[in-house]
Amino acid sequence: MEGTDPVNKKLAAALSGGAVLVVALSGCSSNNKSTDPKLIAWAKTVCDAVPAQDAKIKAANEAISTAVSDTTSSPATIQKTDSKAFQDMSDAYKALASAISGAGAPPGVAEGAKRQQNVVTTLNSLSASYADLKKKVDALNTKNQAKFASGLQDIASQTTQLETQSKSGTAALQALEQGEVKDAIAEQASCKKVSTTTTDPAATPASGSTSSASASASASTAG
Repeated sequence: MEGTDPVNKKLAAALSGGAVLVVALSGCSSNNKSTDPKLIAWAKTVCDAVPAQDAKIKAANEAISTAVSDTTSSPATIQKTDSKAFQDMSDAYKALASAISGAGAPPGVAEGAKRQQNVVTTLNSLSASYADLKKKVDALNTKNQAKFASGLQDIASQTTQLETQSKSGTAALQALEQGEVKDAIAEQASCKKVSTTTTDPAATPASGSTSSASASASASTAG
């Protein structure tokens, strides 16, 4: 329905934080000097947790895109897809937070503990926000298509916090990934793998990391 496109774009930007955060955790480094073996071990602990969660986030976005591309999808089908996608995103952020928390502060890094905790806090906050979106989607009325579409658009209007959290998460990861930390992460095969398969974060909103609530609202209203 006309008028939903701006909402779709806003939500696509807000809910594509997963890809942006993963990119922030898999940057390359041009520094060839040797890195502390303890820091290498720390980076391995963190990076080894990234591919599975990256895959979970991508799969959630792909499921949403597939459901939304089918304009005949019923509200119940859209609700089920959205609910699972939001739960998977919540779980992925929580798992990343747990991995970084469990790794401890990066050894030998100034303010490493503070930077690490900032990342953990932000990722846990994102996890909670996606869990909240799941609850809101689960509570929508699927028996009335108009009410369902209206409810999705109400959810779409509540994404400012997610946008802020995604930006904060990226900034926190970039602050953590400085100097030798960046060098250590760049040496990890698991982070290299994600880096080569993840699209440019600046292009993410337009390239298929579609927001379930926004796009589903469009599909549901159009149907």
